[in-house]
Amino acid sequence: MTLHPATESLLPTVDPAPETLHVAVIGAGKAGTAVARSLLDAGYRVSVSASGDPARLELMIDFVTPGAEPKWTHDAVAEADLVILALPLHRLHTIDPALLAGRVVVDTMNYWPPVDGQIPAFRAGDRPSSEVVQDMFPGAAVVKTFSHTGYHHLEPDRRPAGHPERRGLAVAGNQPGAVALVSALVDRIGYDPVCVDSLAGTGFLQPGGPAFGARLTAAQLSELAGAAASAA
Repeated sequence: MTLHPATESLLPTVDPAPETLHVAVIGAGKAGTAVARSLLDAGYRVSVSASGDPARLELMIDFVTPGAEPKWTHDAVAEADLVILALPLHRLHTIDPALLAGRVVVDTMNYWPPVDGQIPAFRAGDRPSSEVVQDMFPGAAVVKTFSHTGYHHLEPDRRPAGHPERRGLAVAGNQPGAVALVSALVDRIGYDPVCVDSLAGTGFLQPGGPAFGARLTAAQLSELAGAAASAA
């Protein structure tokens, strides 16, 4: 996989310093803004995009995620080192795969038929949803995280490293460098990253899976990841 030059330069060093890492969050709903606020609080530069003109988004962003930069999706991605997908799955088809080619892309999404409707590729249920997302964006390095915790828990559950109540977040992907980069981000915002070495092994993180919504420690989450790997 040929990564975007800015992303490729970050992968060997996994440098999460705020002055060198610019994150684009695509999606300005409750999940996207919760992630954006967590990133801003950790010192990252954050752009947020949604459908339509960013001028219409600006007032909401100033109130909900102060410090984030509203942008057109194309501009946000072009300037970013890391892209986070936080939009409903039924809107994913509106993102041009070429736009994300060569990027590390974080999938925070879940398939919700009552909201998303019947999408055959996701409805089949024979593969984890992030594998389908990777197929949709074959030029990107997709990493799954944030999806198994509720957006309303993401911010209050954050804890400093070593805190006895610190929780774990799974970070799954097929590209080790991309997983390492996103793991550094997860650690910085206040969670212990639990690496899962394949998108194929993420079914336990999805709705109905044992980790979904469970708010686990890293040790507990690692145990579930191991059990899922053994079952597979």
